Amino acid sequence: MTPAATLAPHENAVVGSLLGTAVGDALGLPYEGLAPERARRMLGEPDRHRLVFHRGMISDDTEHSCMALQALLRAESDDRLAREFGKLLVRWLMMVPAGAGMATARAGLKLAIGFSPSASGVASAGNGPAMRAAVLGAAIADLDRLPRVVRSLTTLTHTDLRAEQGALAVAIAAAHARSTAHPTGESYFAMVEEFIPREESSREFHVACEQVRESLGRGERTEEFARRTCGGRGVSGYVLQTVPVALHAWLSHPRDLAAALPAVIRCGGDTDSTGAIVGGIVGAGTGPDGIPDVWLNGLWEWPRGVAWMTELARRAARAESETSAPCPSFSPFAVLPRNAVFLSIVLAHGFRRLLPPY
Repeated sequence: MTPAATLAPHENAVVGSLLGTAVGDALGLPYEGLAPERARRMLGEPDRHRLVFHRGMISDDTEHSCMALQALLRAESDDRLAREFGKLLVRWLMMVPAGAGMATARAGLKLAIGFSPSASGVASAGNGPAMRAAVLGAAIADLDRLPRVVRSLTTLTHTDLRAEQGALAVAIAAAHARSTAHPTGESYFAMVEEFIPREESSREFHVACEQVRESLGRGERTEEFARRTCGGRGVSGYVLQTVPVALHAWLSHPRDLAAALPAVIRCGGDTDSTGAIVGGIVGAGTGPDGIPDVWLNGLWEWPRGVAWMTELARRAARAESETSAPCPSFSPFAVLPRNAVFLSIVLAHGFRRLLPPY
């Protein structure tokens, strides 16, 4: 990987965000779908990779974040962003990924049979757009452009306004993390209200934000906040559960990925997505130097390895100031066998969950 000392500040933020997303995704993946107590008894603390032989692999959260950056590089204008992302999404589905959200899969199938990007989205308030939004906040320096890009890549798959609001909140968090030395709840939520005004259409979103603010003010731990607002089974894929818990973990540990990721993964539920979001936000602020080496070196990935993701992030960071920043390539022939290996590991974890401890 390129040493962080050789990266320009903007490159440092985008590389940190994408690699933070990957690490959070990989650390959270073995815990996905488990209630907090059972996850603790079965797997122990989420302080290291536990997927296979102390190694971790990425899932759709990171793959979609990579596709978001690829779309930024390929699109000649923001009007082309959804079309470019849609092409990548269809190709991704053709490679038979082990996991895809229902709304994303349905939208991808609609694109594959000829629907336009403006008509492919489905009515869903899932967290798919939010899981890929942190890298957008890290990569796009022009904050006036950010809502337009988030909307374009959200409505392609999810048309519910709550999905867009949650994704924009994540992107704003990453932008705030990369540009502010000491992010606070007060400064972040003031920024959010500039982009998502208090209106009837955003009432549910702002109620959820207020719950985060009040909890942080009381010094409540993220696990306690999640248990109180999401229940004992963990954080669901509903965007107004996922995003508030992720924001709480980030604002509790804004520059400490080693504390923020275990805190959000301990909440249980959709842990790969919450981990990916928190990793992407915190990583935008710390850069790759803020990611523990043991976590980064423990990623077992191909063909989208750490070096490839680093180069993709660097080129995406330069895209706003350079007219020629082509996407780095990888062999598509490696994706199908990679996905077959990944599926076998995921199935093995699924069968393991049939056994005690319960």
